[in-house]
Amino acid sequence: MILIIDFGSQFNQLIARRVRECHVYCQIESPRIAIKDIRSMKPEGIILSGGPSSIYEKNSPRIDMDIFNLKIPVLGICYGMQFMVDALGGVVKSTRKREYGFAELSIKKKTGLFKSMDTKTQTWMSHGDSIHKLPPGFVTTATTRNTPIAAAQNYRKRLYGLQFHPEVEHTPKGKLMIRRFLFDVCGCRRSWTMKSFATSSITEIREQIGNQKVILGLSGGVDSSVTALLIHKAVGKNLTCIFVDNGLLRKNEASQLKQRLKQHLNINIKFVSAKSKFLNALARVSDPEKKRKIIGRVFMEVFESEAKKIKGAEFLAQGTLYPDVIESVSAFGGPTSVIKSHHNVGGLPKKMKLKLVEPLKFLFKDEVRALGRTIGLPDDLVWRQPFPGPGLAIRVIGEITRQRLAILREVDAVLLEEIRAGGYYKKLWQSFAVLLPLKSVGIMGDSRTYEHIVAIRAVTSKDAMTADWAKLPHAFLGKISNKIINEVRGVNRVVYDISSKPPSTIEWE
Repeated sequence: MILIIDFGSQFNQLIARRVRECHVYCQIESPRIAIKDIRSMKPEGIILSGGPSSIYEKNSPRIDMDIFNLKIPVLGICYGMQFMVDALGGVVKSTRKREYGFAELSIKKKTGLFKSMDTKTQTWMSHGDSIHKLPPGFVTTATTRNTPIAAAQNYRKRLYGLQFHPEVEHTPKGKLMIRRFLFDVCGCRRSWTMKSFATSSITEIREQIGNQKVILGLSGGVDSSVTALLIHKAVGKNLTCIFVDNGLLRKNEASQLKQRLKQHLNINIKFVSAKSKFLNALARVSDPEKKRKIIGRVFMEVFESEAKKIKGAEFLAQGTLYPDVIESVSAFGGPTSVIKSHHNVGGLPKKMKLKLVEPLKFLFKDEVRALGRTIGLPDDLVWRQPFPGPGLAIRVIGEITRQRLAILREVDAVLLEEIRAGGYYKKLWQSFAVLLPLKSVGIMGDSRTYEHIVAIRAVTSKDAMTADWAKLPHAFLGKISNKIINEVRGVNRVVYDISSKPPSTIEWE
């Protein structure tokens, strides 16, 4: 396995993906990890990520310098390289000529990570600091026009530094460099597959839970469904799932999920209707963050009430994924700008006194789908598009009422019907409608109307960390718009969202 130390880079998840694409398991940890814990993990190599800090700034993230004495290969990327250089006696300074974006890399030594590569290759840079002096034992292996030390290596100690980002698509030979590190330097084997992950996860869950009981908040999405089936395979009847109908689901979703989940999973599932409780709590609330917090609070109240009925429950299972963690808390434990609140991140109310089981917390969505297929989850559940925990509440912009929810449900149903009929459902990461807090003038027949506006959002993505708007055919979008306006009373205008993530988010709230 490969240990990735998270110095706060937005590209950490890409590093993990590149490693796993090579069928090598990796795990992301904070710089606070103890050396004894690293030893116990027995990694074949360590990757130090980039980050937004400057190494000479007060409170810049650092890891115990003893990692360089473990006789384990280390690859430092961007800030990770600067930390390595600084820690081992080199010099890092702010530079007059910064580098952001594309840069041509001139390779000086075709060894190590650059074995069998061309002398010139394109890279992607993102740094304002540069290496001015290397530590003893290091040599420069590559340069760029503005960066005399763009890559360096200590042959004897197997320490490597790259000032650029090999993990991004904009560095075409970056994947090859990572493979060189994994296999040529670290001696990793291509042993990590979803089958092996499933086997080890089931064993770990069984060891963690033993003969105790575990409960799970089941939404019917692929994350919670895979979590449920995985844990069910580990502990069987000791798992009880609780499905809460919050009144914020899509059209007929509760009844359809009830039928599918009972039919396919053969798991203990309790279905709880709490529509009025949620809608009453959300009355006259427009702020999106308040909506999320209210929904999270009410969900926990309902869930806790049902959980108390399950005698002897010691564990709570959650389908938390790595992107959920990234978007909710800082990767290295400090304060961060929270993109959105996740009700399944950040722990539990202390009074519940349950221990957490999160078997998917280091996986990305596409990996979860692969895991679902591996353990036998039905195809319609595996390929279900992501649906937010707060449901339609964050797709009704502004105040939530039963009437506005009803309009959006009908619009959403029409949209998904056409998306499926057009063969786009599996090709898109998400496709959904948003009810805007605006009305517009229209003409229907000989009458003037003043009705709601809905926005259609369709995006492509691999892991939800970044996303692009889907380039759906204009004629297809026109067909959807026409059908929505004709079939859903209260709507007279449809718009299409053509923003990417970043700078936008996938959801509107």
